[in-house]
Amino acid sequence: MEEEIKEEFKKSGFSLDDEEEVLKKCLTFCINYNLKPSDLVSSWEVYYLNRLLDESTVRNAEMDGFLLHLQNEQKEAVVKEEPNLYIYSSKDVDMILNYDEEDLKEEVPGTPTDKSLKLNSEPFNSPPKSYGNGYSSGKPSKLVTPFGRRTDKFVVKFNINSLPVVENNDGEHDHGNLEDEIIKRAQPCKRCSLMVHRLGPEPGCRFMYDKIEDRFNALENRIRKHAIALFASGLYEEPMDPTVASQRNIFAVGMICCDGEGRLNEKSIMLQSSVEHSGGRNVRLELHNLSQFSIFPGQIVGIEGQNPSGHCLIASKLVDSVPLSATVAVNQHPTKKQALDLVVESTDSSYVQKEISALIASGPFTTTDNLFFEPLTELLAYAGRKLPQLLVLMGPFIDSEHPEVKKGAVDRSFDELFCQEILRRLQDHVEYAGSNVRVILVPSIRDAQHDFVFPQPAFDIHLPNLEHQITGLTNPGIFEANQVKVGCCTVDILKQISGEEMSRNPTDGTPSDRMSRLANHIISQRSFYPLYPPAEDVPLDFSLAPEALHINSIPDILILPSDMKYFMKVLTLGEGEEQRKCICINPGRLAKGEGGGTFAELNYQGSPDKMNASIIGI
Repeated sequence: MEEEIKEEFKKSGFSLDDEEEVLKKCLTFCINYNLKPSDLVSSWEVYYLNRLLDESTVRNAEMDGFLLHLQNEQKEAVVKEEPNLYIYSSKDVDMILNYDEEDLKEEVPGTPTDKSLKLNSEPFNSPPKSYGNGYSSGKPSKLVTPFGRRTDKFVVKFNINSLPVVENNDGEHDHGNLEDEIIKRAQPCKRCSLMVHRLGPEPGCRFMYDKIEDRFNALENRIRKHAIALFASGLYEEPMDPTVASQRNIFAVGMICCDGEGRLNEKSIMLQSSVEHSGGRNVRLELHNLSQFSIFPGQIVGIEGQNPSGHCLIASKLVDSVPLSATVAVNQHPTKKQALDLVVESTDSSYVQKEISALIASGPFTTTDNLFFEPLTELLAYAGRKLPQLLVLMGPFIDSEHPEVKKGAVDRSFDELFCQEILRRLQDHVEYAGSNVRVILVPSIRDAQHDFVFPQPAFDIHLPNLEHQITGLTNPGIFEANQVKVGCCTVDILKQISGEEMSRNPTDGTPSDRMSRLANHIISQRSFYPLYPPAEDVPLDFSLAPEALHINSIPDILILPSDMKYFMKVLTLGEGEEQRKCICINPGRLAKGEGGGTFAELNYQGSPDKMNASIIGI
C-alpha cells in the first residue's frame, strides 16, 4: 500500500520529502480512517490548497496538520449522517481522565492591593480543566501554542471596589465565615430579569440602499432635537440664525463640521445650523475666546456669541450637552415609545432589586496564529467557576481581520465556524452552569458571518430549549437586566473620535482625563455614533432604523469596546439634584495578537458607589 500511496502522489504532481516517514504516517492514516490511497491524496490536495502551501512537496512537518484535517473530515461526515450525535474529542477524554477535585478549589479573593495581583497562575502543562465546558473541536492536546505558553492566566489589571467593608472583630469565627463565603460563592446564581429594547433593524433586512435624503433628514433631526431640548430647558434663548450679521449676543445650535477633507484646526471649524433657522447654511466658527473646549465633526453644540460681519461667529460660550431635565425625544408619540421595548422575560416578583453580576468580553476570541478559540475556552472556564448572572460577549466572533480568514485558508464556511466554535461552546456552558445563567451576544461589523452594515441586526440564533438563555442584541443595542440599563456598541467610536477630536485644556493646570472626555461625548450627544462623516470602514446606513443610534435616557452602564487601552470610568453628568452617574467600560480585547487580552468582571449593586469591578488579563 505504501507503493500505491507513493504512485498516487506522483500522479497528482507531488514529491515526497523524507519519503520513509511520510509514507509510514500516510499508511497509518489509511488504516485508521479506512481510506484508499486515492482518497488520501485527494484529501491532501484539499489540505494543500487550504493552507496555501508554496511547494508541491509533501513534508513530514505537515503531517500533524494533515491529521487534524482528516479528523475534521471524518467528524463532519458523521455529523451529516447523525446531526444530533455528540462527537467527543481528545479534550473531553483528557478532562475525564485527569479530573481532580482540587481543580475546583479556589481561593476567595479580597480587595486587590496591587494592580498585578494574581488570581490564578496555573502552568499550561497542568491537566486540562474544562469545568464542564467540553467542546467537540479544538487544538490537539499535545500542541502548545504561544497563548498556551503564558505563565499567568488571570491577573487583575485594574480594580474599582466601592462596596462597604464589613468589619468582623470576632476572631474566633473567621474560619467559619470563610467557609460560609466559599459555600455562598458556589451556589447557583439567581436568575435575572431581562428586557431588550428592540430599536435596530431586524435580521434579514435590506440594507445599503440609503439616499442623500436619508442622510440629510437624520442630521437635520439631530440638530432640531438638540435645539428644542436646549430651549425647553429654560437656560438658553430661542436659537437664531448664526449666519446673519448682528452686533448683539445670539444663541445658535448647529453641527460642527470641517471646511475641507483634512482634520479640524482653528481655521477650518464651521457651524452648520438647521434648515429651519438658517436654510442649512454654515458659518465659520471662531473659538479663540474660550479657555477650554473639545469638539469633533458631527458634534451638535449650542453657541453663544456674536457675528458682527456675517461671515464669522465669535463664540463666548460653547454648550456641548443637553441638560438632563430636557427630553431629546421630542417627536416620539408616547404609544410609539412603549412599542419600542420588547420584554423577553422577567421574574415573577413584583419588585426586582437593582443588582447584577456580569462578565463582559469583546472579540476577537481567538489568537491570530490559529482558530482554536483558546481565549474563549479560558473565559468560559472562568465563568463556569464564578457563575455570574450575565455573560455579555461582543463581536467580532469570526473576525474578518484574522489572517486565516483574510487569505481564505479556512476549510469551513464562516457560518459553520460560528456554530461549531462559538455557539457550541456557549451551549455547553449554559447547560453546565444551569438555567439561571444568561448570555448576551452583540455582533460587530468585523464579523465575517454577519451583515456588514451599521446599525446592525442581531444574530438570528435558533437553539432549541436555550432561546431563553442565549439572546441576540442589535449593534448598537440597549437592554435592562434587573432594571439595570445597559448600552452596548461594538464599533470603535472612542478610537475614531480620538482621531478627529480637537480640544483645548484649561489654562489653570487642571488635569484632563482624555478617556473620560471621549466617553462623555457619547452620553452628551445622546448618540452611539455622533461622528459625521463616519470613518471609512464604518458602513453607516441612515435608512436603517436611525433611532437605533439614539440614546433616549442615560444608561447605568455603557460598554464601548475599543482597541485603546482598557478602562472603567464613572462619568458624572449634570449638576445638583439632576446629577446622574454612568459607568463606562472598555473591557479591551479578549485576544491580542498571539497572546491573551483582557475582559471585565462587574458586581453592580444599585449604583456606582456600590460596586466591585475589575479588568482581568487572561
